[in-house]
Amino acid sequence: MLKAGIVGLPNVGKSTLFKALTNSQVLIENYPFATIKPNIATCVVNDPRIKVLVEKFQPTKIIPTVLELHDIAGLVKGASQGQGLGNQFLANIREVDAICQVIRCFEDHNITHVANKIDPVNDFEVIELELIFADQEVIKNRLQRTEKKAKSTNDKTMLAEIALLKKINQKLDQGVTVRDQDLTDDEKLIVKPLNFLTIKPLIIIANIAEADLNQKKNHHLEALMGYAKKKDLAVIIVCAKIESEISEFDEEEKKAYLEMLNIGMSGIDQIILSTYKLLNLATFFTAGPKEVHAWTFIKGMKAPECAGIIHTDFLKGFIRVEVYNYQDLVTFGEEKKVKDAGKLRVEGKNYQIQDGDICHFRFNV
Repeated sequence: MLKAGIVGLPNVGKSTLFKALTNSQVLIENYPFATIKPNIATCVVNDPRIKVLVEKFQPTKIIPTVLELHDIAGLVKGASQGQGLGNQFLANIREVDAICQVIRCFEDHNITHVANKIDPVNDFEVIELELIFADQEVIKNRLQRTEKKAKSTNDKTMLAEIALLKKINQKLDQGVTVRDQDLTDDEKLIVKPLNFLTIKPLIIIANIAEADLNQKKNHHLEALMGYAKKKDLAVIIVCAKIESEISEFDEEEKKAYLEMLNIGMSGIDQIILSTYKLLNLATFFTAGPKEVHAWTFIKGMKAPECAGIIHTDFLKGFIRVEVYNYQDLVTFGEEKKVKDAGKLRVEGKNYQIQDGDICHFRFNV
């Protein structure tokens, strides 16, 4: 399951957005640290292809892709030194695949800001610095456990890891996140178990006021967009208040309301789409009268690896995959006509699964 962590300063709209994303009830109050225990919930990935597959196959069971979201207490400047509620809650997002930082880009005198001013760039840098400090704490603890042992045993693997961690830490001291450091694939493999927060792909979610929705423009947002462009970071523009409201609507009502606001895609769908793009993910399907199931995979994965996502036995005993693409089904209308047109192929272990592939794996164990 794909996991994303939501971080930000207090009162920037994190929990309002989380409620909208997951349509779950969480504590939302106008004071810092209303969220103390991490909120964890899942939201369905709104893939329109699922609806078409359901119409074609009339399955008894439907399993869409889901995104698991972790919303943690708001961080403040100095959290690493215990300010606010400290940074202990960051441990709750070490296992996520990506981080979404929510940043306030709206003025509202009724909603307090911990710094008593709206400055999106500064807010971003405060959170980024706290994540850097959290990673340095991980490095410090790791070095304390390994340095003494490595010296006494002269273990080359340990010594290499220690040298790497010190190199990474030196860059962190300069404010360079792990994701922006020039690490080799082997070095990334060495530090993978440490789950550095600043190595994770990052999406900025700019929370704007309802009044700014149509032009998607204000001086706070412009400052943030310019800053993000320099750092090559994706920015999703949302109005958490509107997202929260439409999360209660059915699909038709939601579509009509978004059209009325002249918004092509909800913020929720934008966030999910951006997360998939950032992580180089795609979706294949298994479909039939028993079940329509969407499966997330990393682009470039071959058929046996994708089969293994369903069950390890599929990987171990992989024989072949019978496959056609969703677009073929749309073009020809039904699976039988896809077959008659010669679009259903039998592929072996070297076939790279494509986004939208409808697969039937053959295996034997």
